Amino acid sequence: MSATPPAASSEPTPQRLKAIREQLTLLADYVDPKALEAHVAELEQEMGAPGFWDSQEKAAKTSAEHARASRKLDTYRTLVSDVEDLEPLAEMAQEDPELEAELAEQIASAERRLEQLEEERLFSGRYDGGDALVTVNAGAGGTDAQDWAEMVLRMEMRWAEKRGFDVELLEVSAGEEAGIKSATFRVKGENAYGLYGAEKGVHRLVRLSPFDSANRRQTSFAGVEVAPVVEDAAEVEIDDDDLQVDTYRASGAGGQHVNKTDSAVRITHRPSGIVVQCQNERSQSSNRATAMAMLRSKLVELEERRRQEEIAKEKGEAQDVNFGSQIRSYVLHPYSMVKDHRTEFEIGDTGRVLDGDLDGFVRAYLLQAAAR
Repeated sequence: MSATPPAASSEPTPQRLKAIREQLTLLADYVDPKALEAHVAELEQEMGAPGFWDSQEKAAKTSAEHARASRKLDTYRTLVSDVEDLEPLAEMAQEDPELEAELAEQIASAERRLEQLEEERLFSGRYDGGDALVTVNAGAGGTDAQDWAEMVLRMEMRWAEKRGFDVELLEVSAGEEAGIKSATFRVKGENAYGLYGAEKGVHRLVRLSPFDSANRRQTSFAGVEVAPVVEDAAEVEIDDDDLQVDTYRASGAGGQHVNKTDSAVRITHRPSGIVVQCQNERSQSSNRATAMAMLRSKLVELEERRRQEEIAKEKGEAQDVNFGSQIRSYVLHPYSMVKDHRTEFEIGDTGRVLDGDLDGFVRAYLLQAAAR
């Protein structure tokens, strides 16, 4: 996942094999294969019981949990078997140089899969394993900021697609001259919310402005908000009297982003000031239902943020969990560099990052957060 090859890849084979065995031993406590196997069996028994599908919602959740648990168990078992095969393959490669390439490939594969399991261990929050609602807003900087917000939107969506997530764009508000004022998309996939938590905050761009006739250097800002998708409507109580509901004709950036409709819905939650809107459905009722789901998610995120602030106060920590915290700089001029200010992780290939290569940044942040 990191931007550069892991340090272990330059080490001699015996050291790499030793590191793999040690990491696998540590992860065995997290995976707990015996308990996981019992959990899978329990879920299979539940799924085979009469009347299992009488409640579609409960059945879907159980099936999804079974799929996740089974995948984790299969991944671990396959990894253990493959790691056991590495030692004899390494001995054979010493006698037959033609096997060295195969050995290197097998070691690299084991290291990647260990890294993925390690990543999953970092998700311990209540909503980390679920879907995410991601909103990108243009900040200070006028047209440049709106163009930058569209670049951030593309980057964040491309990253989701590269990881195999399903992405659904829910709304886009186009900029006056270029780019976007705001946009919201939903990411569907395992640990989507836990991963996107690393992207929350302000993203800063420094470049020569394509909208300035003098081609001067411009600094622009775009904010990323992330909320967990809450499927259980009962989890968040919303008083209808607290809502202002407006309908309007969608004016997004055309077919490039979202279908134009006459049934777009904007909902303002007066007590919190949260505003959500949806325009991707052709039915006003569907747009309203999606907007209400978005509002529930954002209210949950607001409550979670307040909870983290209270915990930080109790611990005596000065923890900045606000939307306005600048997390990363993308410098395109006078040099090329993307640097995360929280972890100091950086990549010189800005084009690769803007095309959705965020794994290194996210992993560095998650590891740092887990070590606190």
